[in-house]
Amino acid sequence: MSKARQSWVNRLSGSLRRAFDLDGPHGRLDEKDHELLGRLAKMIVDRGMAMPAVLFLNSIRPLSGLGSQAMTFLRPFIQPFFNQADYDRLAAILERRSSITALIEAVEAAEGRRKVLSK
Repeated sequence: MSKARQSWVNRLSGSLRRAFDLDGPHGRLDEKDHELLGRLAKMIVDRGMAMPAVLFLNSIRPLSGLGSQAMTFLRPFIQPFFNQADYDRLAAILERRSSITALIEAVEAAEGRRKVLSK
C-alpha cells in the first residue's frame, strides 16, 4: 500500500474511532462542571421551575448539541444571569452529550434537598 493511501486510511480510521464517542472532544464532565450545573440547578429550583425544566430538558435531549449554539445566539439576553467565565464554561459543557442528563440529575437533586429542608 502506498504511503499516501496508508495516510488516508489512518486518518479515516482515526475519525471513525471518535464518530460515536459520547463524551465528545472535551472529555467527561469534571468537578467544576458539576459545580456549575449544581448552581444552575439551584437557580432553577429556587424559582419553582424544577418540573418544567426537567420536562423541557428531557424533550430536547436528542438535540443536546444545539444547546451551546443556542446559548451563543441568546448571549445578549442570558448574559446578565451569569458572569462571562461561567457563561462560556456552560456553553462548553452543553456541547457534551452527557450534559443534559447531568443537568437533569442536578435539578432533581436540588429539588429533593429543597423538599427535605421544607419539611
